[in-house]
Amino acid sequence: MRIRMGEITPTRLYEAVARRVGDIPDALAWRRSALASRNRELLEHYRNIHREKRCVIMANGPSLAGMDLSCLQNVHTFSMNRAYLLYEQWGFTPSYFVCINELVIDQFAEDIAKLSLPKFLNYNRRQLFVGTGNDDSQMFLRLGLNLNDRFSGEVTRAISSGGTVTFACLQLAYFMGFDEVVLIGLDHNFVEKGVPNTTEVRSSEKDESHCHPEYFPKGIKWQLPDLYRSELAYALARQAFEADGRKVLDATVGGKCDVFPKVNFRDQF
Repeated sequence: MRIRMGEITPTRLYEAVARRVGDIPDALAWRRSALASRNRELLEHYRNIHREKRCVIMANGPSLAGMDLSCLQNVHTFSMNRAYLLYEQWGFTPSYFVCINELVIDQFAEDIAKLSLPKFLNYNRRQLFVGTGNDDSQMFLRLGLNLNDRFSGEVTRAISSGGTVTFACLQLAYFMGFDEVVLIGLDHNFVEKGVPNTTEVRSSEKDESHCHPEYFPKGIKWQLPDLYRSELAYALARQAFEADGRKVLDATVGGKCDVFPKVNFRDQF
């Protein structure tokens, strides 16, 4: 039961139904189109490609901006959403980029298309990227719209979002065979409060809830986070990794998420 009773509103119910009806053409295309078939072939290339290796998933909390990440230049890394604003500061380009939030993609597709690294994007926004560059480096993840999230190590099929792109990254890391995942930037704490998934237009000059002040600048649409849903999804991820003899560690500086075992980043790297 990932939705609290107090968070169920007529607007939220209407949007949930509308999303599922609007998703029907994409669901059919995922099963039958030539693009979807080619996409599955590209994803298959990454199955267990990093077996028994370690990776870092860089979430986008404010703590990330204050970290010295130069030690990660030769480590497999996942970045997400607008983290590319920090690539120059880090001094390296991460191994992979993941973005599944439709609002983020709609507003920043041009920036994302220019990124020269393997990208995993929302299949429902594929039209924004086909023909914009090296198609072999642009892959798509299909997000299912089930009432309850599930963790899947099979990203060639529909996966759950868990209310956060970090959950998608964890499923990708599992699919790629990583034996150990270290999370950073998972602050799990936002300045903004309100009903989860509510779409708002940013009114503040600086974004204080993410790793860069221009992450979601003034005038940009974004959705309030669903921290409770994320915690339930993270618990599923931890269970899946540990059941397979693998592990997920949380090295976030001052992070508020209590799902994963805590470790010190400097001790790990």
